[in-house]
Amino acid sequence: MGAVSTSEPVDLPEAVSACVEQFAAYLGAERGRSPHTVAAYRSDVTALLRHAARRGLTDLGDLELDDLRSWLAEIRRGGGSSATLARRASVARVFTAWAQRTGRIPTDVGVRLAVPKVARTLPDVLTAEQAGDVMAGVQADTAVGGPVSLRDRAVVELLYATGIRVAELCGLDLADVDDERRTVRVRGKGDKERTVPFGAPAAEALGEWRTRGRPALLRPPVSTAVFVGVRGQRLDPRVARRIVHRALAHEPDAPDLAPHGLRHSAATHLLEGGADLRTVQELLGHSSVATTQRYTHVSIERLRTAYRQAHPRA
Repeated sequence: MGAVSTSEPVDLPEAVSACVEQFAAYLGAERGRSPHTVAAYRSDVTALLRHAARRGLTDLGDLELDDLRSWLAEIRRGGGSSATLARRASVARVFTAWAQRTGRIPTDVGVRLAVPKVARTLPDVLTAEQAGDVMAGVQADTAVGGPVSLRDRAVVELLYATGIRVAELCGLDLADVDDERRTVRVRGKGDKERTVPFGAPAAEALGEWRTRGRPALLRPPVSTAVFVGVRGQRLDPRVARRIVHRALAHEPDAPDLAPHGLRHSAATHLLEGGADLRTVQELLGHSSVATTQRYTHVSIERLRTAYRQAHPRA
């Protein structure tokens, strides 16, 4: 195929566009991917095929490896990071594997597409002392605030206590909380269900929110959600993220972490406290223990830092 012009948008042939929708349906129905993930994959595959169409593609069966490489090169020229390139390459490979398996292309051209290596960075986490200060801060806010401050404290306490994702927290229903066992039933990625315990401080914050805060915010129709917004309906994940940023802003020495930072912190502190990798993997809902393993590197690096600062011959 010839040179590509990136200046003009191009419509996909109807049959190619239909394949994109069939691929999206496959991801949702058969792979159990979340609507957010499906939308991201659909967007990336559409961008790839539009790029190929500008190069002359009229039929999906004519897709070539060079189309994929040219698309990634264009993203790199536009300032795309290694992480972005790796993600787009991974999406392309999933799509071409599906297209070949379902007879839409004769050969899987993506199988020979190199995935750029991404330098693995260790996540920022709170120290145990910083986490304690943050929790003390959100508790102090409840003394002068109303129902919203009770909710915010419960959100921060539960995120740190359990290490669950924000989407999982916002998806909790009242029936998912077992007060006697102090556990929450969580639906994670791929609609997989797991049970996660939480401690006494989170139980106290959750109890205060449900008895004194939540009833004050509820509006018809009454939501079954554990956490609700000021209009009485299920809490939006974007609001949960703002709650975490506000809580951390009160602590000058704490890194400005997103809610995922509380998840990172919880995992790190569990391992530092003696929990084994498999247990932490199950609590976090990781499909592979390799994902959980990076938190051991966080702990080791913190140990090295403390050694260098404290040992006279470091």
